[in-house]
Amino acid sequence: MIYTSYFARLKYVINPISISGRAPDWYNGPQYKQLAPKYSFFKDYKDGKIDYKEYTILYKKEVLDKLNASNVYADLYHKYDSANFTLLCYEKIGYFCHRQLVAEWLTENGFPTEELFLY
Repeated sequence: MIYTSYFARLKYVINPISISGRAPDWYNGPQYKQLAPKYSFFKDYKDGKIDYKEYTILYKKEVLDKLNASNVYADLYHKYDSANFTLLCYEKIGYFCHRQLVAEWLTENGFPTEELFLY
């Protein structure tokens, strides 16, 4: 199963893979920067210059539309030689984040992905 979560929950996840442009300095696991947002629109979103709707459009156009979900899954699978892994970024559950877009995209393309809820 493919899961998503955030770095603060690292100790609770299985086979973590960062999909952020820059992982925290203390994170030493695998990274898959092909799924990271482009710095330009990421910064514009964080600075309030664009909203989440425009961010979503840009993310899909500049990142997801240039990738093949089957190839991405194969790459991610080979990070651990496992079908079970967790895609990580920074935002806590309940906040808009690109990992939600990645989860939707993977699911729509035949690779079910869900947020790992840990209480």
